[in-house]
Amino acid sequence: MRRGSRSTTGSIVKDKRTQSWQFFWWTDGQRHSKTLGRFPTKKAAWDAAQVFRVQLPQPQPPSAPAVPIVAALVEQYRVEKMPRRRDTRRTYDCWLRNHIVPKWGDCALTDVQARPVELWLDSLALAPKSRAHIRGTLSILWDYAMWRGDVPTQRNPMELVTVKDASKRISKPRSLTVEEFQRFIVHLGEPLRTIALMCVCFGLRISECLALRWSDVDWLNGLLRVERGIVEQNVDEVKTTGSRRALHITAEMLNTLKQWRQMTQFSAQEDWIFASPAHLGRLPWSRDHVWRAYQKAGAQAGIGGLGTHSLRHTYRSWLDAAGASVAVQQKLMRHASITTTMNHYGDIVTNEEVVASGKVTRLAFNGTETARKAS
Repeated sequence: MRRGSRSTTGSIVKDKRTQSWQFFWWTDGQRHSKTLGRFPTKKAAWDAAQVFRVQLPQPQPPSAPAVPIVAALVEQYRVEKMPRRRDTRRTYDCWLRNHIVPKWGDCALTDVQARPVELWLDSLALAPKSRAHIRGTLSILWDYAMWRGDVPTQRNPMELVTVKDASKRISKPRSLTVEEFQRFIVHLGEPLRTIALMCVCFGLRISECLALRWSDVDWLNGLLRVERGIVEQNVDEVKTTGSRRALHITAEMLNTLKQWRQMTQFSAQEDWIFASPAHLGRLPWSRDHVWRAYQKAGAQAGIGGLGTHSLRHTYRSWLDAAGASVAVQQKLMRHASITTTMNHYGDIVTNEEVVASGKVTRLAFNGTETARKAS
């Protein structure tokens, strides 16, 4: 009999010399004994030992791990598993800080179930896509708790939550026509004009455009390397692995960059291309500054306020108008994928990327010259 069993039931042994039965048990690693006397059978000796057996300490069943409170789980998630990329982290933190913790922070995670969450999401005055993001963040918290062992591994209850029209946009992304872009750009001074041209000719995100350094321009081979982004004036990685690549620069854009380099006081190789004089060149112009300039120029051009991401949407529309295939558009937009077909079939083996990008650049520059002459 194993010691673990004897510690709760004890054992009896007959002393052959005295013919007496002995009762033995273990407590806290120490062996104890009691003489029971003489009995004709072992069963009789067990019956006599019963009065001692009932007094032995009984093992307690292991207690289930405490279910974490949502607010505490969120803090642990921020430390251990939250994405490190600043822009992504900021988005996650927005859903956690503004919605999830105020509603569920004092609740046990097991209280965050499908029905109450779906009813709560339906009550929020948010776009369907935003509500879907909140559901996704709750799902991540459940997965994290299962990963930690705080709750048993099971089906994530957030998989049962339905957000109607989660994939639909309330407002359609803004894309400019060539004529609208010409009216818009004449109201921008430098370096805003060059920033707008870079975004519409390369489809750059504003965080990527503002994070460019002069060393990213390969003047000899006509290439622009997209290596980083900047979010809230903090340098970060680009959004995806596919976003980091070299883009072909046309002669028109190279000439524009050369002109701006001659104008700016920050023209060294490691300087920001769009360095801010207010920060003595240590930082580029901020996204908020560009956004305000776009809003003002859009209003002056009669096309309404314009966001910084609109020129990336415009680039996609112009690629389509220029006749670029979907495969070429996916490469030039530097998206991870557009369709499953694009993920699994082929690559660009001709110079279609260069041709399509050149067409977009000529639309921007030729239209700009036309608008200048007209004004």
